[in-house]
Amino acid sequence: MKRTSLLPTSQGPFRADQIRSGDPYELSHGHAILCLPTGGRGAKAISAGAKALGSDPAVPDVGFDTGFTPTPDTLRAPNLAVGVIPDEPGWVVGTPPLAVEYADTGQDEAQLAVKIRDLLEAGTRFIWVVRLTGPRRVEIHQAGQPMRIAHPGTELEAPGILANPIPVEALYDSAVSDEVSFRNLLQRHGYASLDAVRAEGEARGEAAGLREAILDVFAARELTVGEDVQAMIASCHDPALLRRWHRQAITAASPAALLTR
Repeated sequence: MKRTSLLPTSQGPFRADQIRSGDPYELSHGHAILCLPTGGRGAKAISAGAKALGSDPAVPDVGFDTGFTPTPDTLRAPNLAVGVIPDEPGWVVGTPPLAVEYADTGQDEAQLAVKIRDLLEAGTRFIWVVRLTGPRRVEIHQAGQPMRIAHPGTELEAPGILANPIPVEALYDSAVSDEVSFRNLLQRHGYASLDAVRAEGEARGEAAGLREAILDVFAARELTVGEDVQAMIASCHDPALLRRWHRQAITAASPAALLTR
């Protein structure tokens, strides 16, 4: 959460190229807005949200207080911006498809409303305002739609931006964010869940044991296994096929017979 207020000399018009990185200002249609530091509770919540959102399989980047300029006289920096963040200096042209703001004690509600308006009018599809005072909740803002509220125990969706729904709590609770991030990172590596990882590990262990068992059967029968058969067995990771070869190895006339079965 960034406490904001209009500067006494806010008549402008100012331009985004007059603001340097690190300056504590945003611009709304040429009017300068002072942005003060985030408090401890807000900072921890923002970190949790960034972790959960940034790990989503469909998310390329998450930016912290990244400056976006949809027009030369507007500069907006959401607490979290989800989308493509160019790896280069300077403000990002346009707006993020998903922006997240954190509102804590001292929030200037009038200026928050202006910021939401600026981002939605410039093309941001979703703005989530995470309320850290009073009952925890998230306000959902979309252009042309009434504001909706999501409470703990429910999930947020951003079709076309996020691959997975995200629990409301993951935007401010580090423990929930860890769980969501773990699921997301597994999916980034091709696993639907931890159970899927375990199942693959068990299958690999079974396959390794079966490959060794097939060779042990041939050795017990004093049959020489050619390099081609050894290579075929070593490259197989299908437990069902390996079990069949193990049964056949008991009666096969020679190891090479496996190549034709």
